[in-house]
Amino acid sequence: MANPAFQMVLVTAPDLEGARTLAHTLLQEKHCACVNLIPQILSLYHWQGEIHQDSEILMLIKTTTEKYAALEQRILELHPYDTPEVIALDIKEGQEKYLRWIAESTR
Repeated sequence: MANPAFQMVLVTAPDLEGARTLAHTLLQEKHCACVNLIPQILSLYHWQGEIHQDSEILMLIKTTTEKYAALEQRILELHPYDTPEVIALDIKEGQEKYLRWIAESTR
């Protein structure tokens, strides 16, 4: 499926309830087709000159490239972190029926 292009967006959240609330909003507003929440990841990272370690929730968000800018903006508006992780990975290949479902679900 050549058009539209598809992306998986990685976002971390501090807790399950916040991640669930963010996911519901993004889905209701049709910024994405699906959000998987992976609980209990351990994140180690540099922040303000120190190494931090926190338990977080990883969000795997499936969307179209066309929807990415609005999705990112909405995440930045709603996310509790000053600098949330929002990383988009292009989906180069995928099952055609599933990709079509992503496109239809974000219209």
